[in-house]
Amino acid sequence: MGVLVCCDCFFYRKSKTKPNGKKPPAEEKKQYLEAEFTKVRVVDFDLKELVLLPREIDLNEWLASNTTTFFNLINLQYSTISEFCTGDTCQAMTACNTIYYWYDERGKKTKCTAPQYVDFVMSLVQKLVTEEENFPTKYGKEFPTSFDSLVKKICRYLFHVLAHLYWAHFKETVALDLQGHLNTLYAHFIVFVREFNLVDPKETCIMDDLSEILCAPVPPTPAPAAPSSPNSAPSPSSHNHVTER
Repeated sequence: MGVLVCCDCFFYRKSKTKPNGKKPPAEEKKQYLEAEFTKVRVVDFDLKELVLLPREIDLNEWLASNTTTFFNLINLQYSTISEFCTGDTCQAMTACNTIYYWYDERGKKTKCTAPQYVDFVMSLVQKLVTEEENFPTKYGKEFPTSFDSLVKKICRYLFHVLAHLYWAHFKETVALDLQGHLNTLYAHFIVFVREFNLVDPKETCIMDDLSEILCAPVPPTPAPAAPSSPNSAPSPSSHNHVTER
């Protein structure tokens, strides 16, 4: 089993066949990819339009506002299942074939449980977004030169939390009937980070199967059919037409 080190995570790659020549058991089915769940959202409009930078808004202001909002929403979403995410149930911060390790300010790597990792993430992000020198709120205060890298760091960590929610706690999310909120939050976040290149695609590729489903453009609404004349005969297919959305 090979190990590829990447930032603050390890990717484990297994060969397609075992030493005895037998194929390994089928990969665990991802419940969150099933159509009955991916179709559930709380909004049905094009998220691309929602993340576009408005003409009159400064780019850094837009990034700061959205990043802070995503932090609050993802923190809230995680809190709904936090009682199920314990040191016993989630002994490592995992998502798909990835284990995330925490690096402190001195660069020391630590393997920790998922709840510990999420606590580290939320504590760090809370500190960053509330410090005036990082996320200025006063008029005339300039954003730091490191602002772009700070936003990218925050978004990378927030992605880890979202990925863990799907991988380890989707069943609990469904039991709470919150999959629509999670799907919408995830899609909104991915569309946002893609629009402004905030997270390396190599980081998010572990969830590409879900991203491509949830972030697909909303199909245009078909124009209503013109009313037919009372004397005109119905077309052969008029009784069989079905509109799908």
